[in-house]
Formats: sequence, C-alpha cells, structure tokens
Amino acid sequence: MKTSKIIAAAALSMLAAVGAQAESYEGVHQPVSAASRAEVNSQAVVAAHSANPYAEGYAQGVSTVDSNLARATVRDQAVVAARNDNPYAEAAMAGVTSVYGSTVDRAAVRAQARAAARGDQLAL
Repeated sequence: MKTSKIIAAAALSMLAAVGAQAESYEGVHQPVSAASRAEVNSQAVVAAHSANPYAEGYAQGVSTVDSNLARATVRDQAVVAARNDNPYAEAAMAGVTSVYGSTVDRAAVRAQARAAARGDQLAL
C-alpha cells in the first residue's frame, strides 16, 4: 500500500511538470512593412543627409554676420589677443605689484620667524 501511494505521487508530479510548460515558442516573427526595400533605402538616404531635428538650436537656422573687415585684419587681431595676458585671470588688471621699502630690520624679522617656528614666546 505504501508503494502504490509513492507511485501515484510520482505520476501526479510528472503530470504537473508536463502541464507547467504550457507556453510554446513560435520563433522569430518577420517584420511586416508596406514599403519595399528600395523605398526604405531612399528614405534612409534622405534622413542621413537632412539636418538633425534633435540638435540644440535646430530651429534657429544659420545666421551670418556681415563684416567689412578683411580676413587678414581679423587674423592679426586674433594673434594679438592670443598673445596678451588673460583678461579674465584673477588680478589681471592689477599690474605689477611694487616692492615697498620696510623700516623693520631683516635680522629682527628672521629672529621672530625662528622663535615662532620653535614655539618660543615672542617678546614684543
């Protein structure tokens, strides 16, 4: 009796395993299109040569600037500007700092620096 229950349970588990695989694979589906291969190719060529509609500033178009300066003049101005100092640098317009004379003795300043480095008490 015990053997018949084991066989019945095995048969039911085999049946459940077979029934669990209900979905079937139908392979790769072919794409359906109303356009022929030649039409798709011509559309791809047109799209490749067109402007990118997702580019920044697409709708503004190309703007031109009319100038009466010669190309050589603009180039010379660019060379001069490139050789100048950076006008946006920190303290660019400050110029060269001048050295001011001091009335403090150099040896006294040196002694104070050494005392400070050693942690000695400064006598002022």
